[in-house]
Amino acid sequence: MTSNFVDYVKIFIRSGKGGAGSAHLLRVKYNAKAGPDGGDGGRGGHVILRGNSQRWTLLHLKYTKHVFAENGQNGGENLCTGRTGADQILDVPLGCICRDAETGEVLGEVTEDGQEIIIAKGGRGGLGNDHFKSPTNQTPRYAQPGEPAVERWVIIELKVLADVGLVGFPNAGKSTFLSVVSAAKPEIADYPFTTLVPNLGIVKYHDHQSFCIADIPGIIEGASDGKGLGLRFLRHIERNSILLFMVSCEQLDIAREYNILLEELRKYNPELLDKQRVLAITKSDIIDETMMQQLQQHLPADIDHIFISAVTGYHIPELKDLLFQKLQANVAS
Repeated sequence: MTSNFVDYVKIFIRSGKGGAGSAHLLRVKYNAKAGPDGGDGGRGGHVILRGNSQRWTLLHLKYTKHVFAENGQNGGENLCTGRTGADQILDVPLGCICRDAETGEVLGEVTEDGQEIIIAKGGRGGLGNDHFKSPTNQTPRYAQPGEPAVERWVIIELKVLADVGLVGFPNAGKSTFLSVVSAAKPEIADYPFTTLVPNLGIVKYHDHQSFCIADIPGIIEGASDGKGLGLRFLRHIERNSILLFMVSCEQLDIAREYNILLEELRKYNPELLDKQRVLAITKSDIIDETMMQQLQQHLPADIDHIFISAVTGYHIPELKDLLFQKLQANVAS
């Protein structure tokens, strides 16, 4: 099955070269040496990334391997400036980073709708010979050439923008939770790796407020070393304000499962450990209060935790309250 979710493309781009200035000399009926009247060359077209909140994937760029902007036109006589080359604009989802494929240099980051970033500048047009006339050189017969085009391979990478990122092993109940608290309808089944692409859901809160949750494909031990699906999608966690760790109560050692997840994030990017974290113990409808109390004694002490059940709705409102409070605290700080 081919997924419509594409979060990584590599494209060869080339801006337009600048038009050459004109070295034209004016010749009129009654003045055979009227002087220089060469116009400037036009600027070459830029290659531009533009944020588009209506897009959520890079699928439209998947088969676009070359993007060329238009060259600027040469200057003309009568001080006519050449036409500016047409820009090439690439619409991308919010949350995209563009980097030079060879050097790794970050060329720009798109986070707002309508934001534009030039990733390859068009060459400036050359000056016409009119700029070079002087008392000692009244008929310059030269003009500037236009600047050359900029060409490079670039990588455009999408990192999903969400307030809360769900982190957990496959089949921990992340997709079920997202389907309950939002209008998102991710694929849900009782086997690992049901979620193959990130899913976004908007959680409605009191007083017409809301926040966004991203369901990331399940992480497995060794994901940071390239195992499973985790490595490909760990980048989407980097933009989340809060990480909601989800571990099923069916696990024999919840603290160990949590620490494995934490270690995979640390190996991928140590800065992820600076984010606020909440631990949700899922599928709690299959255990009673006594078992919850027993499990609670072995949970990590350095993280807020809550027992939930997406099937019965147990503690779901309380979890939404906790997440919203932490998001508000982040905004305030």
